[in-house]
Amino acid sequence: MAYPLVDKLKEVLARSDALQAELSDPEVATNASLYREKAKALSDLSDIVAVGREYIKAIEDLDGAKEMIDSVPEAELRQMAQDEAAALEIEMVALGERLQFLLLPKDPNDDKDVIVEVRAAAGGDEAALFAGDLCRMYTRFAERKRWKVEIMSSSPLGIGGYKEVLLSIAGKGAYSQLKHESGVHRVQRVPVTESSGRIHTSTATVAVMPEVTEVEVEINPQDIKLDTFIASAAGGQHMQKNETAVRLTHIPTGIVAACQDERSQLQNREKAMRFLRAQIYEIKLREQQEAISSDRKSQVGTGDRSEKIRTYNFPQDRVTDHRVGLSLHNLNMIMDGEIQALVDALRSREQEERLAEA
Repeated sequence: MAYPLVDKLKEVLARSDALQAELSDPEVATNASLYREKAKALSDLSDIVAVGREYIKAIEDLDGAKEMIDSVPEAELRQMAQDEAAALEIEMVALGERLQFLLLPKDPNDDKDVIVEVRAAAGGDEAALFAGDLCRMYTRFAERKRWKVEIMSSSPLGIGGYKEVLLSIAGKGAYSQLKHESGVHRVQRVPVTESSGRIHTSTATVAVMPEVTEVEVEINPQDIKLDTFIASAAGGQHMQKNETAVRLTHIPTGIVAACQDERSQLQNREKAMRFLRAQIYEIKLREQQEAISSDRKSQVGTGDRSEKIRTYNFPQDRVTDHRVGLSLHNLNMIMDGEIQALVDALRSREQEERLAEA
């Protein structure tokens, strides 16, 4: 009997075996960059190989059970074989669905670190406070995963929160986990600045960009306009007299990246360049996506209250992701970084869409 996926699996297993042999080759073992390349390729196949071997074993066991059904005369043994075959067929369906997804072409950015931009949108000071809450939520989520978090740039308000803040989050699979956070986030609650107890609606926008290297995005230095200025300091402390803050403008696209958090102009320029590269890469990524599909998965929107991907409703202790129709309660835990259920639901939707397009 022919089984789906077997031919493709054999190719993957053969590739895995070949990589194993290459890693044992002294010429590869002594070449650090080549060894890393081969080791990563082998690691990328590990899930497919593990599930694939289970799938092939289930096929062999099922064939054996069917042979027993056809050959044994005893009714009791035949019934046992039929029960085993039925269980194996259910197992094979589950393994086959898992394999179908694993065999899809992988998003090349999934393993990258990310830059997360959070901006206050509609709602004034309350929007800035909400932006600060989102910043903390992503920071706590990253800390739970033992990822490294760095504030690259920020524009804090005196009452708390941010007009805008840039986070660098480095860790295995950071982009695959956070890429669906891009969009307009809406909050409904009584602001701390509200004396009458009325519920306000405010928004903040989130953009998640894969962090890329100079090799991946080459920027002509002549296309960059550099402006320096004196960094502002909260509370009048650590006042700077030197122009350490940096603003970079990419002339062809008009993209602006600024940083003033570090004490040296060189450090601020390096951080601003990282953000600039990520933004330019994001533009290229969107262009590629639009060439393939009309679905702009990374679009942030204008920040208007009517646009939203997720609503955080504090009076009802509920968060709702409108893209997957998922509502969760215990909002305090979610704001403290417990967003894995939301992340998993969005990744599952992505898998379903990719399988439908395959």
